[in-house]
Amino acid sequence: MKTFEVIDISGDVGIRAFGKNIEEAFTNAAIGMYSLITNIEGIRESRKIIIETQSDSLEGLLVSYLSELIFQFDAYGFIGKGIDINIFRLEPSPFLKATVRGEEFNPEKHERKLLIKAATYHKVRIEKVSDIWEIDVIFDI
Repeated sequence: MKTFEVIDISGDVGIRAFGKNIEEAFTNAAIGMYSLITNIEGIRESRKIIIETQSDSLEGLLVSYLSELIFQFDAYGFIGKGIDINIFRLEPSPFLKATVRGEEFNPEKHERKLLIKAATYHKVRIEKVSDIWEIDVIFDI
């Protein structure tokens, strides 16, 4: 099973992520997003951050989670590679806690691809298809 694929959207970019469970799909959405920013193969897992967020829906939780990862990159230069994630409840207000391992982005060491401004609610989709969770998320660039 592939972990994610890039969705070409006019003027923006998106990720379709896959997972055997909702946590794996959320993880693969973040890895897909990071791969739009740089080649994550060159990222060392030398530092870790903890992300906690809550929302009134799974879609809101996804956008909040990815937005926090974008903030960590924009504000502190942190780019992740390894992610351990737990979603503690799906209804009525899902809560997520993630440990993200990575390092500070260094333009001399890391290739710069896209500048992601935001994760959006536009066409966001979280759905279980057969035994696989699928996530579609669009990013403003």
